[in-house]
Amino acid sequence: MILIDGSYLEGGGQIIRTSIALSAITGKPVKIENIRAKRRNPGLRAQHLKGIEATTELCNAELKNAKIGSTSIEFIPKKIEGGYLSIDVGTAGAISLVLQTLVLPSLHAENEVVLEITGGTDVKWSPTTTYFQHIFCDFLKKMNIDIHIETLKHGFYPKGGGKVKIIIKPCKELKTINLTKREDLKRIDIWSIASENLKNRKVAERQVEGAKKALGKSFENVNISYVPTLSPGSSINPHAHFENCKLGASELGERGKLAEKVGEEAAKSLVKQIDSNACLDKWMADQILPYMALAGNSKVSVAEITNHVRTNIWVIEKFLSVKFEIDETNKIIFCQRIS
Repeated sequence: MILIDGSYLEGGGQIIRTSIALSAITGKPVKIENIRAKRRNPGLRAQHLKGIEATTELCNAELKNAKIGSTSIEFIPKKIEGGYLSIDVGTAGAISLVLQTLVLPSLHAENEVVLEITGGTDVKWSPTTTYFQHIFCDFLKKMNIDIHIETLKHGFYPKGGGKVKIIIKPCKELKTINLTKREDLKRIDIWSIASENLKNRKVAERQVEGAKKALGKSFENVNISYVPTLSPGSSINPHAHFENCKLGASELGERGKLAEKVGEEAAKSLVKQIDSNACLDKWMADQILPYMALAGNSKVSVAEITNHVRTNIWVIEKFLSVKFEIDETNKIIFCQRIS
């Protein structure tokens, strides 16, 4: 059984998500201790638990001591069958974070996996489902992964109620990736979303105007939508398309913050990623690492080497016969298979 210290370095939910996903794929049982030990509210939260429980169902695993607040769990995986799973994260728990646990093992399933997940689509401290679809999933397609995601309903904090459907085809042989030199900028697209009851105040349009001013240019493709939600909210997602890669950013509306300011902050965040000259933005940098490890012998340039990156590398090397190296100067991450 592999023992993982859940308080290592970044010490957050990412350790849990990566450990459970890789345990399911490799068939190696895992015990995670000191879960989120450095956090103000240590132990498992609802969205961590839902991801673990769904993975348990996906691969007929044995799960011990998994409940909200648990600081130690054991996960003993079996065969990954695939099929249909319906998951309710509860209130506005982040759908994208649950998906981070489930996509990897779904690739090794015997059959196609169809997931319907209810929860938060646009919530703090997690990728929006817009980012997940247009940046993360599009990148996976470069690695020969057949994944389709559709946001059926948006859900904001605190009530959530968003719904997403994902279809993942089995894919045990991932294509290696070599992406260190970014090519020319083609265009910048934007997705601006707000609740229907914010339409009279033109929140979605004002977010776009704020982003335009910060970038000093118009967008090629502006997607403005007003959607029915249980709780009022808004989000904006600007994406930069280059010849060989895409960078993304997002920002959420907040009570008391001008919509123009929300758009401006999202645009400035994207500009920071663009100015890095990297092929992957800071949020993709850690999320893509397990896929690089499964593909083997890959390298990418990233906008930032974060503690999330270092933590994920530490976890991955516990499960897989790979070695990561980081070129700190050029912010390039190398992954190589070892015998």
